[in-house]
Amino acid sequence: MHAPESPYEEITADYNDVIYAATYEEIEVRRKAFDRRWRLKHRAVADSPQEAGDRLFTFTRLPPSQWKSAPITNAIERLHEEFKRRIKKQTELPSAHTGAMLFWALLASGQINMREVDGWKTLAAKLIDQPIDLAA
Repeated sequence: MHAPESPYEEITADYNDVIYAATYEEIEVRRKAFDRRWRLKHRAVADSPQEAGDRLFTFTRLPPSQWKSAPITNAIERLHEEFKRRIKKQTELPSAHTGAMLFWALLASGQINMREVDGWKTLAAKLIDQPIDLAA
């Protein structure tokens, strides 16, 4: 987002208020309020979510119990960084099974920790009938 430093915390709080709303309808109401509030003060701040459009809210197609975890990729990014660090000296892993073995070894040794994903019990639930843009 194109946020200036001075109101950065305020912008972040308003944005988090949008993405952590309980229903899609509430997201839309908060999204419009965010746009109204920041359009006159900092146009680039209001334009950034507009540029992303509905792709920014792809997570709303998941069951609502998973919404809190869906927009956050820190756990995935952390695993990716740890894998990169571990295999930095190697040009490739010897087999497809090596990646899985490395993951379980890091997990078992406590070198990486996985937090429970909110809504994990509904991961097998049917999504809404709209396709999910995986690039979002």
